[in-house]
Amino acid sequence: MRTIDLRGRELSPAGMLAAVPRATQARAEALDTAARIVEDVRDRGEAALREQAERFDAVTDHAVRVPAEHITTALAELAPEVRSALEEAIRRVRLASAAQVPATQVTRIGEGAVITQRWQPVHRVGVYIPGGKAVYPSSVIMNVVPAQVAGVQEIALASPPQADQGGRIHPTILAAAALLGVTEVYAMGGAGAIGALAYGVPSLGLDPVDVVSGPGNNYVASAKRAVAGVVGTDSEAGATEILVVADAHADPRLIAADLVSQAEHDEQASAVLVTDAAELAEQVAVEVQRIAAITRHSERVAAALSGPQSAIVLVDDRAMATAFSNAYAPEHLELHLVDAEEVAADFTSAGAVFVGDQTPVSLGDYMAGSNHVLPTGGQARYAPGLGSYTFLRPQQVISYDRAALAAVRAGVVALADTEVLPAHGEAIEARFTA
Repeated sequence: MRTIDLRGRELSPAGMLAAVPRATQARAEALDTAARIVEDVRDRGEAALREQAERFDAVTDHAVRVPAEHITTALAELAPEVRSALEEAIRRVRLASAAQVPATQVTRIGEGAVITQRWQPVHRVGVYIPGGKAVYPSSVIMNVVPAQVAGVQEIALASPPQADQGGRIHPTILAAAALLGVTEVYAMGGAGAIGALAYGVPSLGLDPVDVVSGPGNNYVASAKRAVAGVVGTDSEAGATEILVVADAHADPRLIAADLVSQAEHDEQASAVLVTDAAELAEQVAVEVQRIAAITRHSERVAAALSGPQSAIVLVDDRAMATAFSNAYAPEHLELHLVDAEEVAADFTSAGAVFVGDQTPVSLGDYMAGSNHVLPTGGQARYAPGLGSYTFLRPQQVISYDRAALAAVRAGVVALADTEVLPAHGEAIEARFTA
């Protein structure tokens, strides 16, 4: 991992943002490529999907729409310990997601004047579950459960076909879908799957969805940008990021383990440590090198840690570390600080904040009850992670009786005249004239 030394520098907010390690070129290239893939699926439908499956997944002549028996068989053959873990994760995520559904609010503006704020679920959702380098039944839970809690009626699931499974989706993903009652499943991956969910594919019986959600690599994240405006999307949950903010009291072994744990996702994964303790930084660097060399996905980890998106960042003090973290706005933020509970509120920009050295990101990936589909690429400065609210639309329902309308009659007419929109005022007056 490279070292970025910011000590002794006075950085403006823009300067701090510029100092953040990012793989900007990779994201720019992904956006262009993803847009072309999405357009191809929009224009040519199933034919484009099959060509992409052969090109990217080494799969041909597979069932793009997954037969129901594949799903039921996958659940029947699921290992009992995995089923138990998935069921417990479902329970926990369902509990946390329920807190994300706002209650209906009724505001009485005056006598006979009522505004009701309600939260209406979208009708149809498409969820994307990554595949290839790893298997993500946990992502099935993180996407489907919040949508169900929100009240979504139709859920379509897409995940890449696997060459080593004869062109089928990995059975553990299918089993997770079965546990949640999802029966509309498609073996299609990457940016093409996002395009298919957004535009629909008539030959497959795939109708367009209202919202697309789910994590993926930078191409999947870029595809969401390409379909934004056609459908709603969650945040662009691209290649994973972890930022660890640590002080001199932190355990370098735990920090290194957590950095490597996220680097194993993808060669484009970002792993960053920010600290004002130079000795800790050196210890972490040694530990990272040791762990990376012996972990199962050592080549993938080495590529991620040596990329421009990963670094050890040295800062002058806690204030500078906090400013850097808020500028970076990481997907996952871990606070390995002696006073982590007390200062957590200072870290305002992150997809999810993991407080203390006993709350690793891996916990959030599976069993914390929180959602692991989170914004990447700095979007946590303005975008939330996935939740039930992703699938809800706030709507205002207005109800005035005649007396309440009469009370504001003159005000509406006056404002309409001021804006030179006389028909607005006339629509009010029509209710009080024969």
